[in-house]
Amino acid sequence: MIKSKDIWVLGDYRNYFQSRVTLQILARATHLAERTGGQVCAVLFGHKMDEYAGEYIAHGAAKVYVIDDPALKIYSIETYSFLMTRLVREYRPETLLVGATRFGQEVAPRVAKQLKTGLTADCIDLEIDDKGRMVQIAPSFGGNLVARIITPEKRPQMATIRPGTFQELVHDAKARGEIIRLPLPMDMPKEKIRCIFSEYKPSKTKGIEKADIVITGGRGMGSKGKFKKLFELAALMNGEVGATRPVVHSNWINHGALVGQAGKAIRPKILFSFGISGAIQHTAAIMDADFIVAINKNPNATMMKMADVAIVADANQVCSGIIRAIKEKIRD
Repeated sequence: MIKSKDIWVLGDYRNYFQSRVTLQILARATHLAERTGGQVCAVLFGHKMDEYAGEYIAHGAAKVYVIDDPALKIYSIETYSFLMTRLVREYRPETLLVGATRFGQEVAPRVAKQLKTGLTADCIDLEIDDKGRMVQIAPSFGGNLVARIITPEKRPQMATIRPGTFQELVHDAKARGEIIRLPLPMDMPKEKIRCIFSEYKPSKTKGIEKADIVITGGRGMGSKGKFKKLFELAALMNGEVGATRPVVHSNWINHGALVGQAGKAIRPKILFSFGISGAIQHTAAIMDADFIVAINKNPNATMMKMADVAIVADANQVCSGIIRAIKEKIRD
């Protein structure tokens, strides 16, 4: 079969209504396909997939390849990577994109290894160069540099993209696309690991990726005890708390709040930055914030230069002052 110019996106539909990463990648793939001349195609494995296939078409997919079988109801890394590799070898897309979720971080490396191609992880942007190659843009060297990576010869070009990196397209109920239903292969591998039981436990918070207001804090807050004030401020503002890598590594907050290279990209309407200098692995993940308020003792810190409002002061004192002002306003 002749190699196509198509861009494939592996669908991660688990917790679909909260996790929008596949829709975000479809949006960027649609933009890339305008330059390459290929089609945007989604790939789905599971059982009772029609609703998700329709959603992917409404968000930009021209085709959706579906293997729908009761045997795929429960996710299996061995099964999913086998199926993805088999389809890529058969249809030979130019590009394969996967969300950098736990699902994608498991599947993508295995597929890349089996296909003997490259994989760029945790991309913060994707472009097409003058030769029609996908430029995979990702933080590197501990987040101190932003690398522009290409896959010169091997195909498909593969990349994982962090949730929140791109904005999904508006749902188009009138969009038309082709759903290609494929049978489950007869030569499926024998699973070495079998899932006995699974249970979904929803998060009590909406998550920093979806919050309109995010309160982020760095080591400039001074201590774990003082950092806890950010949670009080977030509760008063109906926001969520995010953090830098040094704070997470110091166990001031859990890893799920990490904003940066190894964490989450966010796009809040208002971002408060308390005591954060602004290392590139952090700033790359907040570029799409609508409005930034930065508080730092150092007026030359990167975050201060990025901010719409920069306050040169002790982050802990300013946080305490805002909390007092809000509480006084509430009492009045």
